[in-house]
Amino acid sequence: MRLTGNTVLITGGTSGIGLGLALRLHDSGNKVIVAGRRKELLDRITSEHPGIEALALDVTDPASIARAAEQVASRHPELNVLVNNAGIMLRENLLDPASLPVAEDHVTVNLLGTIRMTYAFLPLLAGKPDAAVLNVTSALAFVPLPITPTYNATKAALHSFSESLRVQLAQADAGVQVIEVAPPGVRTTMLDQEDNESSMPLDDFLTETLDLLRETPDAKELVVERARFVRDAESNGSYDNVLAMLSSVRPRP
Repeated sequence: MRLTGNTVLITGGTSGIGLGLALRLHDSGNKVIVAGRRKELLDRITSEHPGIEALALDVTDPASIARAAEQVASRHPELNVLVNNAGIMLRENLLDPASLPVAEDHVTVNLLGTIRMTYAFLPLLAGKPDAAVLNVTSALAFVPLPITPTYNATKAALHSFSESLRVQLAQADAGVQVIEVAPPGVRTTMLDQEDNESSMPLDDFLTETLDLLRETPDAKELVVERARFVRDAESNGSYDNVLAMLSSVRPRP
């Protein structure tokens, strides 16, 4: 994937990692379309950052995804990069039946949303120069944070989905690169991490991630150094220790 001259659609693009990527890629000479549910946030972004475009999109709604695909095909037929970033991360208590809707929401947003977006937009990407799908997963796809069980499970599923997607696209000679981005905890509003000093500053994460992509444009995974100890725990034999460390994070009373 090149870092300039693309037309990029980013889901979950109104805050956090999604918005950060949108601004960095826009500044690097890409046409960027941010997608999200909240019109007021979309309007603010397009007002404050001329040149960025907005797309109303709810990844939990198949009809909304279908409409968005039609709009993008009409307005931006040159689209060549999809960033599947939309997601939620909430605590669950597996002993409390009231947590079941929370678990189901994770599956709908994080997993089904990404799968549906991929199916809807791949026909637009196939055969385009430097086409790519970036799936934002998590280091927690590889060792779970026990207080967020379904979040971890959806990200593990997206890791597997990305692996299969990459192979199928290569076998079909579709010309679409698949890149998995597996962040550590980052200082965003997700799980109230914006003021958590143990989480990675957002600007630092964006800089290191884009530097990795610049250095290895054919990358399959982008994993910053801060996420490596979790990503590699199973292969290097430290899985039990890392899981024990993550298990020490307790749910709120």
